Amino acid sequence: MSANEPSAFESSHDDRAAASASLLFVGTATTVIRYRALTILTDPNFLHQGQRAYLGYGLTAKRLTEPALSVEQLPELDGIVLSHLHGDHWDRTARRKLDRDLPVITTPHAARRLHWHGFPRAAGLRTWGSHELVRGSTRLTVTAMPGRHAPRPVRRLLPPVMGSLLEFGQVDGPTELRVYISGDTLLIEELAEIPRRYPQIDAALLHLGGTRLPGGLMVTMDGRQGAQLTELIDAGVAVPIHYDDYRLFTSPLSHYRDEIERRGLSDRVRYVARGDQMGLRPRDRL
Repeated sequence: MSANEPSAFESSHDDRAAASASLLFVGTATTVIRYRALTILTDPNFLHQGQRAYLGYGLTAKRLTEPALSVEQLPELDGIVLSHLHGDHWDRTARRKLDRDLPVITTPHAARRLHWHGFPRAAGLRTWGSHELVRGSTRLTVTAMPGRHAPRPVRRLLPPVMGSLLEFGQVDGPTELRVYISGDTLLIEELAEIPRRYPQIDAALLHLGGTRLPGGLMVTMDGRQGAQLTELIDAGVAVPIHYDDYRLFTSPLSHYRDEIERRGLSDRVRYVARGDQMGLRPRDRL
């Protein structure tokens, strides 16, 4: 980061006093999550408004928004959590500009391809598998959660996807904060296993948008499915992301908000604008 550019955390507008844990929303599914000494980037998408993300099989999507930060404005990172290898989650800017020595925790499919692209520390996780990062006395365990990007007949045409559970704490100490990231999944039966295994989740980041491929096939949760998952995971706070950045997104944030209000869950949801920061706290201290 240049000495003349603002820190990602200095440039945010909300919850500035959150000292130990925070979430900065950059855009799409890109966030910066900080817990004590550790800083993690999720699903890096730094294309500019008007540029196209390449999704495979000749399919592209035009970005409608600007990311809140550039790669050059990011704080020092300790790792990247990547739900899958699609151009709106890992774009050509990320491939060119991110530090190639950073660990990238992702699916086995994505890890193999990132190795070919010169990211030797990409680690592929199968569902329920874990990977640990440590900086100083701070520990992060990332566990792969279930996810499915499309119904079975079309699944092989899209890259495998995973959700993630981020468990932060001190080395050799108990978990102090759990953050669930849905990844680009539909609402599938396997997601019900998450709250059975992890009944105490402090924050949930939900990839919404109701993304539809040509022909109308939906491949990410729309507002209704997102509200159902909010209810299922029952986190201390749910944060919707990935909802208005590309033309393929067909379910605006208002669909999710309406469903949340209908279910009486408004007090469990936090809406964070691009460029804004919120504190992350254990649910018993919310």
